[in-house]
Order: sequence, then structure tokens, then C-alpha cells
Amino acid sequence: MIRAQTSERMPSSVKPLELLSLSGRKQVPMIMQSEVAECGLASIAMISSYYGNKVNIASLRGHMIVGNQGMNLKQMMEASVKLGLTSRAIQCPMEDIKQLVLPCILHWELDHFVVLTGISKRGIHVNDPAVGKRILTLSEFSNSYTGIVLELSPSPSFKKKDQRVVIKISQMWEHITGLKRSLISLLLLSIVMQSAALLSPYYMQWVVDNVLMSNDKPLLIVLAIGFGGLSLIQIVVQAFRSWLIVRFSSAINIQMGANLFHHLIRLPMTYFEKRHIGDVVSRFSSINSIRELLTTGIVEAVIDGLMASVVLIMMYLYSPILTFIVFGAALLTFFIQLLFYFPNRRITEESIIADANENSSFLETFRGIQTIKLFSHETIRQNNWLNRYAEVINSDIRLGKLEIAEDSAINLIFSLEMTIVVYFGALVVMEGGLTVGMLLAFMAYKNQFTTSITKFIDKIFSFKLLALHLERLSDITLESRERSNETRVLPQVHSSSLKVENVSFRYSDNTEWVVKDLSFEVKPGECVAITGPSGCGKTTLMKLLLGLQTPTKGKIYVDGVDIQKLSLNDYRKHLGSVMQNDKLLSGTLSENLTMFDPDYDYEKMLKCCEQANVLDDIQSLPMGFNSLVGDMGSNLSGGQLQRIFLARALYKSPKLLFLDESTSHLDDTNEDIINQNVSKLNMTRILIAHRKETINSADRIIDLSHISPK
Repeated sequence: MIRAQTSERMPSSVKPLELLSLSGRKQVPMIMQSEVAECGLASIAMISSYYGNKVNIASLRGHMIVGNQGMNLKQMMEASVKLGLTSRAIQCPMEDIKQLVLPCILHWELDHFVVLTGISKRGIHVNDPAVGKRILTLSEFSNSYTGIVLELSPSPSFKKKDQRVVIKISQMWEHITGLKRSLISLLLLSIVMQSAALLSPYYMQWVVDNVLMSNDKPLLIVLAIGFGGLSLIQIVVQAFRSWLIVRFSSAINIQMGANLFHHLIRLPMTYFEKRHIGDVVSRFSSINSIRELLTTGIVEAVIDGLMASVVLIMMYLYSPILTFIVFGAALLTFFIQLLFYFPNRRITEESIIADANENSSFLETFRGIQTIKLFSHETIRQNNWLNRYAEVINSDIRLGKLEIAEDSAINLIFSLEMTIVVYFGALVVMEGGLTVGMLLAFMAYKNQFTTSITKFIDKIFSFKLLALHLERLSDITLESRERSNETRVLPQVHSSSLKVENVSFRYSDNTEWVVKDLSFEVKPGECVAITGPSGCGKTTLMKLLLGLQTPTKGKIYVDGVDIQKLSLNDYRKHLGSVMQNDKLLSGTLSENLTMFDPDYDYEKMLKCCEQANVLDDIQSLPMGFNSLVGDMGSNLSGGQLQRIFLARALYKSPKLLFLDESTSHLDDTNEDIINQNVSKLNMTRILIAHRKETINSADRIIDLSHISPK
């Protein structure tokens, strides 16, 4: 079965000018995948959007759920029907690819899908959902292409519409206090500054035309004092405005960051399981670009636009002919920036993706440093990271080349404009249309206009590029949080009953069942061991009971209450758990044992450590409970960690205790002591184990090997 998963690939070197599309030919939109297994979905979205039914990943997720293993060809064909597309899966040898109906989807490197968009003298063009647009040589293409193609085309029921779901900039400032007041303050201060700047050219004009011509020193002194005072006011206002921007920017940054992190940390566990950590960090960092434009970009765009308009009128009053020359040059720069915008956007997106891949590789390397050292793979891993880091640098180089070309074109226009304006300006002065002072004032206004209009155009395109960051943030903000507004509460009892009623679970409609029609009951205070071969769904069942996954079918009751009607945050306050991939957080042992409770009960912590048989181990450490630990840095053994995790779970005084291989690293003596201590506690226990000693400590056994999903 062909699966669609992301494999990390490095794109070929692409020259910036090769990305310019000047032919007017319809382009296949580049849609990047967000999850590690969404390349098939992203490929379908690209072709659907190409034909006019504009969709993105967010709009498709609602009715096309992709499992952790991705999509196969059959599932992709079924998904395309929902978008009004007909499909045809074929085998196509390399020599026949020119006969394919483009764009089409190619099976790639046995575990990935890409979109073939064109074939030219420059190479074979593909849209890779993992890394962006690529231009490949025949050899590079042959090394990755598997020979399997999915052709998609509009069916009679196909409808052109826009179904894309994206977050709007207005949604980012809805919960930010003081935004409008600060923006208005910045706007007023900016108007004062620019008003002073508008008067400054008159100083040169009056000095040249009035002072020098009449040798009027008293007037020169008055003008110097007046315009000097005006400059002083301008400097003071500018300093105050800069300080206000610092304060405003800090307030916006902390509020936006807090709001986004508040949402991110409350997303369901499945969100994090399907993404690389570097990509999540990269998407979260997009908030910085949005914050910068919110704090100064909006005000500066308004001021620069107004300033350019007012100065243009002032220039027109001096000389309409010279004004048309200046305005024509500004218009040319706008079209130059428009020409470079789309390749700039593509390369910027590629740079962001490359940076996310490099971050993921870096973080994964140090999280798995022990494995890397044991396999002597330092050099291999270094090369792996270096390839990704080189792509970040290459993206910066491509972007730099594009910016150099753009800046050179703009500088050429303004240089020619200056030459032409001075030439015609001199002619106008010689003909008596302007005085020398008026020409100097006009040139000063021209410089102001050029500065303002250039900044205004830059801001316009920056706001257009903001859509790129909003689209990346949408992957976080549009994701639904875990339920938290339910009002049902659990009864106040020491230990809880548990009932699983016809529960089934699978990751998507097209994947196999992990758990199928499972039913059992656990009485209050009872200890039940769940057994079965690896991969039979034991840990998945545990996640369902903990609310980390939601049953596809069936219900789970705790003390007679359906957990789907409970706030997960409140529900988990009654649960204790030790899972296989539990982590310590950066801090002291006491902070980790009490989960950073500022008012923790020291005696209770000691008792829980004693019950988990880890008290002596902790007290033998030089710093005892004040020993610093973290997710990577600690000298604790696997057995000590498991006992610390158990003590942490017991500190919650849970009604239900879930243990997933929680004693797998312990010797028999330690395990016996812990089992005896925990069995004396008045709480219901659900444990997963393979060791006979652990299984035999349970009151009852549920063997999942006898319940095989179908």
C-alpha cells in the first residue's frame, strides 16, 4: 500500500530569476503541508485550486481527516471526488512523462507525493509540499520518481469557488487592550513630526531668495531661530514617539504572545503528535512579523501615504511638469516591486520552511544525542544538520540576489529621475518659471516624496507578505482546543468506577481500527491489568481513558458520567498517570514532584516519595530535593525516573491511577515494595504491563489479544 508521508528533502539550487513568471501562464499554487503526513492532501489542494476550487489545508481537514500514516492512492482518489475532480491512477515510465495531463500528482521516493507542474529547458518543475517549488534535472527526477501518477481533472459537478480558511489580521488584535488608543497616539505624534518636516524646505527657499538676494542678516537670524526651534520640537516629538513605540511594542508583544501560547498549549495531543517541533516553533515565531507591522507598520503606512499625497500637491504647486516626472518614477518603482513580489514571497516561504527544518534537525539531534553517540553517528548527523543549515543559507542567498536585483532597478530609476528633474528644473529656472530657492525647495520636497512613497510602497508589500505569516499562524489559531466549557463534575469520592462501552478508535475513516468494540467495567478501588502483544492498542486505550484521544465510537464513563461531557482540564485533575514518554521539566526535583505548585505540601511530597520508594535516592543527592533536573540534563537512572514519575502522580491524590509500563526499569525488589505501597492506597488503578510480577499484582486482567480489531 502506497502511503503519503513527509521525508525530509533538500531542494535543488534555484536561481531567483528562474522563479519569475512573465509569460502570463496560469501557475499551480504552492500549498505547503503542515502535518508530517499531509503531502497527499496538500497535493490535491494544489490541483483543485489550480482549476478554480480554491482550498487550503485548513479548509480540507474538516471533512478529510488524514491518519498518522498519511493517505494512499485509493484514499486520495476518494478525497478528490469530494472536490468535484475525476481521477485516474496510472503507471508512467520516464520517457512518457511529457504525455501526462498537467498538473498531476507523482508518487515520490516511495513515501511522499508531489505535483508535477511543467517541463521546460530549465528542467522538470514540481511543487513539493514539504519544501516548496523545485526545478530538477532529469537525473534528480529519475532518482525520486516511482513511476506512479495520479491525474486529476474537473468533473461536470466541479464548481469554481473560494473555500480557503485563513485567519484575518483583525482577529489578532481582538483581545489586545490599549491597541486603538496607542495607534491614535502614534498617529497624532507622527502628524506633528511630518508637519514640521513639510515646513523645512521653505527655510532654504527663503534664505536663497530673500536673504542672499537682499543681504538681510536680521531676517536670516529670525529664520534660523524659527526653523531651529521647529527642528528642536521635531526631535523632541520624535524621541517621545520612539519611546511610545518601545512601550507599545512591548505591550503588544506580550499580549499577542500570551494569547497565542494560551491557545497553543490547550490544543489536543494529536496536534503535536503530527508535527515537527521545529515547524511549530517556526509558526509561533511568525507572530513577531505581525507584531512589528501592528505596532509601527499601520501608522507609518498611513502617515507615509498622507505625507506623499500632501507633498505631491506642494510639488505640483511649484511645477506640474517636474511633478509628473517624479510621480512617473514612483509609479515605475511600484511596478518593479510588484514584478518582484511573487518570487520574493515564494523564496521567503521557502526560507521559512528551510529554517523550520533546520530547527527540527537541531532539536532532534540533541534530544537523541545518546542514541547518536552509541551508534557513532555524529558525522552522519552533522552532515544531516549541515545540509539543512546550508539550505537556510542558500535561501538567504537567493533572497539576497532578488533584493539586489530589485534595489538596483529602483536605484537606477531614481538616479535617472534625479538627472532628468535637475535638467528640466534648470531649464524652468532659466526661463523664469522658478527661482533658484524655489527649485531647491522643490528638490527638498522631491526627496521627502521619494522617501515617503518608497516607504509606503514597501509597507504595502510587507502587508501582502503578512498573509504568509497569517497563513502559517492559522495552523495554530484555527485548530480547535480541547473541550473546556462543559459544566458536569465528578462525584466527590475517594476512588472512581470506570466503564468502557463499545469503544472503537481509528485515526481516520480510511485507516484500520486500533481499538474495536471494546467493553469492560472497573469497580472503585479495583486494580486492572491490561495485557496483550505490542501494537494491539494498549497505550491507545490508555490515551482514550485519559482524554488524550477521543473515541471514534462508543462512550467512556467515570462514576457514571460520560467523560465527553466533562471539561478535560477538570477531569484530569482527578487522574494520576505514568506514561512511557513522560518528561521532567527544567527546575528542581521538588518543583517537578509537585508540578511547580507554589504552595506545595512538603510532608505530602515526602510521603509520596516514600510510597514510590524513591525518597532515599533523592535524599542521597548532594542537593536533595533542590537538585536541578530537566528534560535532557539529569544523572537519574531509568528506574529512578520511573519512581519519581510515580511519586508525582501520587502527589495529585488521584481517584484513578493509570500506569503504562511504569515499573519496566525496576528490579523485582523495588517493584514488590511499590506494588505493596500502592495497593494500600484507596484509588482505582489501570495498568499496562508485560512482566508477570506486575500483572499478578492486579485484581483482574483484560487481555486485548483476544479482542482483535477488524
